[in-house]
Amino acid sequence: MKILLAPSETKKSGGQYTFDPSTLLFDTLMPHRMKLLHTYINILQQGDMQVLSKMFGIKKEADILKHKKDIIHELTMKAIERYTGVAFDYLNYETLSSEAQHYVDDNVILFSNLFGPIKASDLIPEYKLKQGESVGDIKTEKFYNEHSAHLMEDYLKEEEILDLRAGFYDKFYKPAKPYTTLKFIKDGKVVSHWAKAYRGIVLREIAKAGISSIEAFMKLPTKGLSIHEIQTKKNKTEIIYNIDN
Repeated sequence: MKILLAPSETKKSGGQYTFDPSTLLFDTLMPHRMKLLHTYINILQQGDMQVLSKMFGIKKEADILKHKKDIIHELTMKAIERYTGVAFDYLNYETLSSEAQHYVDDNVILFSNLFGPIKASDLIPEYKLKQGESVGDIKTEKFYNEHSAHLMEDYLKEEEILDLRAGFYDKFYKPAKPYTTLKFIKDGKVVSHWAKAYRGIVLREIAKAGISSIEAFMKLPTKGLSIHEIQTKKNKTEIIYNIDN
């Protein structure tokens, strides 16, 4: 079973290792990644503050300047440690056992707005790119759908898929084969912001248990959640959870 996960806008700074784009998932994607990276770096070097503000999704000049750097020469860390949004806070990767961390490293695929599909263990530098913003004239979600969706299909052909991403990331890759998603409701209403937290909580429990199939996942108890309903439409199965607390 492979688990698809969205990235976050916020990221941890620092790192230990030099960046080697050729080590990222799908080496055949390397020429396309480098085209996008070179476009991104050229925009940084040109230094147009209005362009950078829009691309980064931030307004303060000091914050913009902080991200105006040659990321090719920045130090890296695992992607799963780089991202620091709500889901990642609740996953709390650093406190998992080595076995559970290894599970995450091997089975979670992230969809970076800059690097495209990457493994949780792939080493990436800190970068800034607002979800949905173009890099120059490149719409990254369309770009990676064109160049990597077929690679994802081949990569996942023997795997069950649990898709924990937000809907936006269907634009990068939407499975053609059967897959499973989650929805969370509280007091009869769908939750949005806190869905990120529960995705992190669920992923943590999956990793701790070393879950290898959707069937095993559906039997996995998660504190504060109970299955309300399961809906299947075409190739998508949606497990709807009640938030009990």
